[in-house]
Amino acid sequence: MSALSAILADPAYHDYLAIIKGARNGFVYGVKVRFPHALIMAILFGRGSWTTRLRTIARATRQHALNLAKFVSLYKTCLLIQKKFNGGVQRSADTFIAGLIGGYFVFGDRNAVNEQIVLYVCSRVVASLIPRAGSPYAMNSTASSAVKPIPPDARKFSVFAALCWGAVMWLFNERGEAIQPGMFSSMVYLYRDSEHWNSLRTLLWHNK
Repeated sequence: MSALSAILADPAYHDYLAIIKGARNGFVYGVKVRFPHALIMAILFGRGSWTTRLRTIARATRQHALNLAKFVSLYKTCLLIQKKFNGGVQRSADTFIAGLIGGYFVFGDRNAVNEQIVLYVCSRVVASLIPRAGSPYAMNSTASSAVKPIPPDARKFSVFAALCWGAVMWLFNERGEAIQPGMFSSMVYLYRDSEHWNSLRTLLWHNK
């Protein structure tokens, strides 16, 4: 036991153990994020028996969790390899290269779960381009724990939100086939199904 404790505390093994811990955290986070989402989608939009729906929930949760575990471990492995080839120093471009490789091999296979994750990541990248609000602390492009996210400038965010919603509502009405399927189903439920009812029951209690 003391030998194991010595290994866990030895800086020489830190980068290797971080790959294992990263895979673990990726798996756990994937379960926490995907399971409630898949459950709600199955309740609202699921088809077939509950046995079929439960299988769909389990399949989506497993895929999301495993993919995050694979990505984190591959990303950290690529960083470690680049660091080794660069004399133990991590360069700024290393994170981009590692993310590029991980994104291609783990999330490059187009399926419903991967598409949702990639679109989520893409939206965060696009949103990061909004000018930031003023902040009482300095913001440097480093990954230290002292760095804190700065919220977008309120007025510029209002413009960004307006453009996003204007664009997605136009797409829904004019080019619905271009919208991600999960979002399209949600929008049909919100904006089209709400136009139809044939009794008090389908007006207030059941959608159809």
